This record gives sequence, structure tokens and C-alpha cells, in this order.
Amino acid sequence: MDVEGRFQLAVLQEGQSSQDWLERETEERSRVGRQDAFLVADLGEVVLQHQRWHAALPRVRPFYAVKCNSSPGVLWTLAQLGAGFDCASQGEMQLVMALGVPAHRIVFAQPCKQLSHLQFAAKHDVQLATFDSQEELRQAALHHPRAQLLLRIATDDSTSMYRLSVKYGAPLGECGHLLELARELGVEVIGVSFHVGSGCQDPQAFSLAMADARSIFTLGQQLGHSMTLLDIGGGFPGTDHTGVTLEELAVVINTALELHFPAGSGVEVISEPGRYYVTSAFTLAANVIGKKEVSPSPESARAGSCPVLTPGERRMMYYLNDGLYGSLSCLVHDLVQRVEPQPSAPWAGRALHPSTVWGPTCDSLDLLGEGWVLPELELGAWLLFRDRGAYSLSCASRFCGFDLPSILHIISPACWEYLQKAGEERNP
Repeated sequence: MDVEGRFQLAVLQEGQSSQDWLERETEERSRVGRQDAFLVADLGEVVLQHQRWHAALPRVRPFYAVKCNSSPGVLWTLAQLGAGFDCASQGEMQLVMALGVPAHRIVFAQPCKQLSHLQFAAKHDVQLATFDSQEELRQAALHHPRAQLLLRIATDDSTSMYRLSVKYGAPLGECGHLLELARELGVEVIGVSFHVGSGCQDPQAFSLAMADARSIFTLGQQLGHSMTLLDIGGGFPGTDHTGVTLEELAVVINTALELHFPAGSGVEVISEPGRYYVTSAFTLAANVIGKKEVSPSPESARAGSCPVLTPGERRMMYYLNDGLYGSLSCLVHDLVQRVEPQPSAPWAGRALHPSTVWGPTCDSLDLLGEGWVLPELELGAWLLFRDRGAYSLSCASRFCGFDLPSILHIISPACWEYLQKAGEERNP
């Protein structure tokens, strides 16, 4: 079906799994000779993650990090569910506004803003924004005097896979000066934000950051600011096999909230989950467009540039039509991502061979993996890469002229019904 003219969505049949649907899709494409890589977005997974979030963190309202995956199906689904949106630029604000999302459901969570983007936010009444420097305060006073600002503080994110406080966040010792300057400039500061780093591995990072935020709340109130909003940022896992689960984080977060910002304190709590919502929702299907058997020459073997083959061993090379310059670009810079390809057809009983798998571009850096143990794959076979929703297409390019994978959206009947009801309740 066509969803509001924005994207096509297939509702699965009762009892049909996303795996069933994907196998049928690859079989049909092979039958008619369609080899282009594609992504399957199971929007039901986004719905289920949303339900799980509210069960684990009932006081924390999610503002989805658009940078993680800005595909129309994801944004529309979260808009229907009533989520807010963390936007980093004018372009991202325009994307969510085009869905009818009101300005009060957007936080301009970019502590260092291009002036034209700040002016766009002011023009369109996006008031909630973050800052971490006096330059940002002065710019807001001149160009967005009605802004409601969150002071982003630095955190101890040393246990996270990606440390963000090396780039953003005011040291605690500078916060008093910033709050005083905001008062002098007539700029409204309504709360504090922080980010414990992407791929957080230590739940206590949230507890420590909330204790710091509490001290800044107290300081802000003493200086006359109305401190009513806490933004606990992102860092939430996209799957349960990356070291810590949402529920494990929630135990610590809920305890810290009750200690520092108890219910009834008048403080609203929001967060900026990205990969949490979309990682498991996307599967990439890439086609084998080339193959060859590795037969090292005597010269390369003597030079040690090729692995030594044991008697009877075969080593294969495969070339796919998506790679590190496309939707698998996340594998270059995202330590949270894992690669576990599997053929779309069953491989039980088939001989396995160590294999090297390449992307399609002319660059030898476009290497997906070495030593993968795979059955021998024929030209036209499909390899599936699961959990591809986070920082995949959002970081991709069209290097060498290769098109990006298209997105096919699916959803289970139960999740589709839930989504429709959520939309009807929000827009009676």
C-alpha cells in the first residue's frame, strides 16, 4: 500500500514472518534477474522497540536521533507513535516537519549551530535547543531570543565505544559562568542535557551524569533560571548482544531519576535514542556479482602475500553490489556494528570454504571481510546482512556511480493495527 504518498508498505499475512517474506522476495528477484541490492525495513520492529522503551523507561520521552536513519518509513512510524525528534541541522528539521510534526516535538540538539540553521529554527518556532559555550549563547540572544536552551555538560564517557564529550559538553567548572551570561543576555535556560557516548557499556555513566546534572539544576535555579527539563541523551543499544541491554540501563536510570529528579519534582525527562530504534529493523540483501577461486602464484606465496593453502583447501573471493562506500559504510567507523552474513538459501550439508568478500567499487579498501567461512556461492546468489538499520544509508555515498540500495517496507498485521490506532488517538 502507499502510505500518504511517502513510501510503499507491505502488510505481512497472518503467520508470515519477515524471514519468510525476505526469502520469497530474493527467490522472485532471482527468477526475473533483478540483482540490485536492497534493504528490508521491518517497521514492526520499530513499533516493538517503542513499546519496550515505554515499559522500561516510563518517565523518559524519546526524541529519536534523526541522524541515525532518516528513511521516510522510520520517521513516519515514529511520528505516528508520538515520538519527539532530535535534529542536528535544518535539513533534519525540514524532514520531520514535512510529516506534520509540531515544533514542540523537536529538539535542535546541536551545540554548535550554523547561523542559517539557527535562524530557520527561530522562524519555524523550534525553541528547544542545546548549547555548551558563550558563543552559542550570544548567537541565540541575537538570532533566536525566544529559544529555550539546554546546557549540555561534559560527562565521563570513557567506557563508551565512541566518546562524544571530547567534542561537545561544557566542563562543570564553566557552567556557572555560562548560566550567569545567559541571565545577562536575557536568554532562557530551562534545563540540562548530556550524552554518555555512543555504545555505552557502563550503566553507571548515566547515574554519574545525572548527579552532575542535578548540581547544575540547583545552580541554575539559584541564578533565576526555570530548570524544568532534563535530556539524558543517547547511548542506548540497538541489539541485546552488544554488552548491555536497555533493561539493564533502565534499572540504573530509573533509580538515579528517583534520587535526583523524583516524580513530582516538576522536571520533564527526555532522551535521544537512535540506534536503539532502528538497528534490528533493517536487513540488507546484497547480490554476488563476481567470484573467483584464489590460486596463489609461487611468487606471491614466497612473498607471504597470500595465505598458505592446506592440501585440498579452496579459498574463494566474492564481489557484492553493496559495500563500504554504500550501506555498509558503518563498518568502517562504527565499532558497535557486527557483520554476520548468511546466504538467503539454506546451506546445510554444503562444503564450506574460507572466503574474502569485497564491495563493488574499484577501491581495494572496499573489503567487507576475510576468512569468512561460506559455502561456495554462485553468481546471482544473495547474502543477507542483518541489523543494518543504524548509520547505514545515512553515511553512504554513490562512489564509482553505484546506486544505493532501495528500501522495501514491511510490517506485521498486529503492529500495523497498533500503529493505526496510535495515529487515530493522536489525530482524532
